[in-house]
Amino acid sequence: MDKIGKFNVVHRLEKRKLLIGINCVAALSIFFFGYDQGMMGGVNNAKHYIDLMGFGYVQEDKTVVITDSLLQGGIVSVYYLGTLLGCLFGGWTGDKVGRIKTIALGSVWAIFGACLQCSAQNKEWMICSRLLNGIGTGILNAIVPVWATETAEHTSRGQFIAIEFTLNIFGVVVAYWLEYGLSLMDNGESAFRWRFPIAFQIIPLIFLLAIVWFFPESPRWLTKVGRDEEARYILGRLRGEIGEDLGKAEAEFQDIRNVAELEKRTAHRNSYFHMLFGIGSGKLHIGRRVQLVVWLQIMQEWVGIAGVTIYAPTIFSQAGFDGEKSQWIAGLNNTLYMLSTFICVFTLDRIGRRWTLWWGSVGQGIAMFLAGGMSRIAQDNDAVGDVAKAGQYGAASAAMVYIFTFVFGATWLTVPWLYPAEIFPLEVRAKGNAWGVVGWSIGNGWLTLLCPVMFADIGEKTLYIFGICNVITIPMVWALYPESNQRTLEEMDLLFAADSPWVWDAESNFAKLKEQNPGLVQAAQRGNSVVDPETGLPVQDGARRRSTRAQLSLDPNEVRDESPDIEADEKDVGTTKY
Repeated sequence: MDKIGKFNVVHRLEKRKLLIGINCVAALSIFFFGYDQGMMGGVNNAKHYIDLMGFGYVQEDKTVVITDSLLQGGIVSVYYLGTLLGCLFGGWTGDKVGRIKTIALGSVWAIFGACLQCSAQNKEWMICSRLLNGIGTGILNAIVPVWATETAEHTSRGQFIAIEFTLNIFGVVVAYWLEYGLSLMDNGESAFRWRFPIAFQIIPLIFLLAIVWFFPESPRWLTKVGRDEEARYILGRLRGEIGEDLGKAEAEFQDIRNVAELEKRTAHRNSYFHMLFGIGSGKLHIGRRVQLVVWLQIMQEWVGIAGVTIYAPTIFSQAGFDGEKSQWIAGLNNTLYMLSTFICVFTLDRIGRRWTLWWGSVGQGIAMFLAGGMSRIAQDNDAVGDVAKAGQYGAASAAMVYIFTFVFGATWLTVPWLYPAEIFPLEVRAKGNAWGVVGWSIGNGWLTLLCPVMFADIGEKTLYIFGICNVITIPMVWALYPESNQRTLEEMDLLFAADSPWVWDAESNFAKLKEQNPGLVQAAQRGNSVVDPETGLPVQDGARRRSTRAQLSLDPNEVRDESPDIEADEKDVGTTKY
C-alpha cells in the first residue's frame, strides 16, 4: 500500500497484536486524561500556588484555608469549559481530516496548554492556560475512544472500555502520589511542588504525538472518504487475511461501505444542531439519545465523584483529620478506586448496564448519607473536647467515602462512557460520543465550580446533596434508559424506534418489531446496518452490493407494503423476504 507509510505497524502486526498496539496508544491518551483530572487536587493544596493565585492561605499545621472559594473553583472548572469546546471541535475535525491527525492535533494543543499552565505567574494566566489545556483534552476525549472502537471487534468493545478506565484511574493515582511525595520536599512550600506535576503530563502527550503516526487510520473513516483500498487492507490486517478471517473482513468492509453511502445521503441531517433537536431523524429519535447520554454524564458527576476526587482532602479534614493525614488518606482512597474498576470488567456484560447503575446508586447513596452524618458527629464531639469519639466518627466517615469510591469505580465510572458508544447509529457515532463528553464537561465544570462554595458554606451537608442525587438516578435509569447489554449495535435503532421515551414502551415496541420483522433482526445480528436515518425505514438485508431500502416501517402498528422491486432484489441476492 503506497499511501500507507512503510514504517506503519499495520505492515508488521495483525489481528490481536495490532489491536493490542492500537489500544496501548489509546491508553496513553486515557492515562493523560486521568492524570490531568486528578492533578488539581494536589495543586490546590500547594502553598506557593495558593499564595500566587490569591484564593487563600496555609496555616502552620498545613491546613488550607480558602478565602475565595469561587476563584478556586473557577480555576478548576474553566478546564471543563475547554473540554466542552474541544470535544465539539474534535468530533467535527475527526470527520474532516481523520482520526490520526485529530489525535495529533489534540496532543499538540494539550502540550501547549500544559506548558502555559506550569509557567503561570498569576490567576489570569492560569485561567487562560487551563481553558486551552481543556480544549486539547476535549479533542482527545472525543476522538480516541472512536478510533479505538472503530478498529476493535464488537465482541471486545465493552471489556476494553472497562479496562481503559482502569488506566484512567491509574492516571489519577499517579498524580495524587506524585504530588503527595513532592509535598514533603522543602516543607511543601516551593513552586516545584505544583509546577512539576503540571509539566509531568507533557511526557505521555509527547509519546502519543510521536508514535500515533505509525498506526493505521480508522478503516471506517477511510471508507467514508472514498479510500476503499486502504480501508480494505487495514481491515484485513485487523481481522485476518487468510481463510474464514478474510471472508469476515470483506463482509465487514461491505457493511461499512453501505453505511458510508447512507451517511453521504443524509449528511445535512448529521450536524450537532440536528442531533440535539432530533431534526430529520424520524424513528431513530437521535435527539432523545443525545439527551440521555448528556444527562447520564451530568449525573455521573453529581452522584459525588467529582467532589470526592478533587476535594477529598477537604472532606477528610472536615471529618477531623489534620492536613497531612487527610492527604495520605485521600491517596489510599484513590488507590482503592483504581482496584475497584476491575470488578466492572467481569460484571458489566453479565448483569447489564441498568443493574450496574442501580446497585451503584444504592451503595453510593447510602455511603454519602452516612459519611455526611458521621462527619457532623465527629465535628460536634471535637467542639466539646471529646477527642476520642471525634476520632472514631471521623474514621467512620472516611470509611464511608472509601466505600463510595469503591462502588463508583465498579459501577458508575464505566457505564456513562460505554452507553454513548453503544446507542448511536454508526453514521453519527463519533458526534454522539462527543455529546457524551459535552455532558461530562457540563457536569464536571458545574460541580467543581460549586464544590468549594458548598463545602465552605454548608460543609458536610454537601455529601447529603450527593446522596440525594444518587436516589434520583434510580427512577431515572428505570424509566428512561433501555438496556443495551447483549444487543447488537444495529438493534439499537429498533430499541429506540418507539415514540414514547419510557423504557417499558421501548421494550414492548422492540419485541413487536422483532416478532413482525424476523429478517430485520437477523440482519442486525449479522452486523448489517438496518435503518436508514433519513427515512426511519429498514435497510434491505441483501443490499451488500447496493444500499436498497425495504418498504417497511419501524411503526409496529403500520401495515407493511412489500413492493415487487424489493421481491425481485430478494430473489437476486437470495435473502429472506421481510
